[in-house]
Amino acid sequence: MPYPEKKYRRNDPESRIRRSDQQNGVKEENGGASLIIGRNPVIEALKAGKSINTVYVSGEGGSLGLICRMAREKGIVVKQTTDAKLSEMCGGASHQGAAASGACAEYITVEELLEISEKKGTKPFIIICDEIEDPHNLGAVIRTAEAAGADGIIIPKRRSAALTETVFKTSAGAASWLPVARTANIPAAIDLLKKHGLWIYGTDASGDDYTSSDMTGSLGLVIGSEGFGMGRLVREKCDFLLKLPMYGKITSLNASVAAGIFMYEVVRQRAAQIK
Repeated sequence: MPYPEKKYRRNDPESRIRRSDQQNGVKEENGGASLIIGRNPVIEALKAGKSINTVYVSGEGGSLGLICRMAREKGIVVKQTTDAKLSEMCGGASHQGAAASGACAEYITVEELLEISEKKGTKPFIIICDEIEDPHNLGAVIRTAEAAGADGIIIPKRRSAALTETVFKTSAGAASWLPVARTANIPAAIDLLKKHGLWIYGTDASGDDYTSSDMTGSLGLVIGSEGFGMGRLVREKCDFLLKLPMYGKITSLNASVAAGIFMYEVVRQRAAQIK
């Protein structure tokens, strides 16, 4: 558990939906995200493979059950709620017990991220966020990663903040430039990175001092969740574990702050190697 911090409740889309065009069962959210309203629109969006973060339903019978099954098969979070709450979310539009929230941008696959990295012609530098749930933290990590020259970020489909308007705002626009891959299985994604020659560095309080490891090669840097750090399986996949020295009474750092220090150690080492 490298740098645990207080866990924040993720921003719910209910609080930020504004009234707009409801044609075809879609409402636009602030920042370009969308809310898909109604049973058939949600079913068709799932069939089409649209980028969906969360499905909201007020039951599981009939076509609502179909929606739940389809969403879960795709690894999409399903949240049970009430008709009253859905009506509030949808601004009074007829929701028929179902709605779905989309992301502000499309995700890519881990394979596509590796292709992007290869085309850059530099040593791969990929950030892996293991269940970072606070959108402000994810946005800050994306901002620093883009500034540090990382090739992209990998996030899990479950128990992770998505590319919401809050993430985009916190990233100061970096989310529009830095590729984000989303996967159902972070350990499997790490295995794929290893097959492409990347060394995996995890961040954990039991690791070695972060300045003592050579990070000038191809690498993936894992940043653990706010409350629990890296998961056991992810930790076991790491080739190296790194830690930050702590000299004060506070023995933890915000996940995005810690991530920034680790990322810029990679930048420092690579710049020193070129000189």
